[in-house]
Amino acid sequence: MAEVALLEKYLLVGALLFGIGLVGFFTRRNTIVMFLSIEMMLQGVSVSLVAWGRYHNDWGGQILVIFILTIAACEAAIALAVVLSLFHKAGSLDIALWQTLREDNQPAFTDPKWPEPRDDDPVWPKLTPAGIEPTADPDEIIHRMHV
Repeated sequence: MAEVALLEKYLLVGALLFGIGLVGFFTRRNTIVMFLSIEMMLQGVSVSLVAWGRYHNDWGGQILVIFILTIAACEAAIALAVVLSLFHKAGSLDIALWQTLREDNQPAFTDPKWPEPRDDDPVWPKLTPAGIEPTADPDEIIHRMHV
């Protein structure tokens, strides 16, 4: 039973790392933060693979993690070179500003705009404080609410 509890804890940590990385990737537009989020997702998968390998008394998970770490190191080096060259070209790390990278037949990226606030907000009636009698006629208050 101790092995199953240990496996569950490792898988929980791996899932949390993967989830945090996924949220970071989809919510940020900074290229460096996006690459760090991808690395966090890879580490979450690596923790899960090591946990499964330990649970099954097999070295396959640990060996696969070594390959994942090697590929992640290569990916980080290539990503750094790409980020530096694109920063020199665009002057920003915001991926929405890199419009020159799209194909010619693709439309430009635009952020969706929030709807403008409406000016015709309803006027809500206000209650009188406790112990104070209203000064206006109740029929007049109802009439003002419908106007």
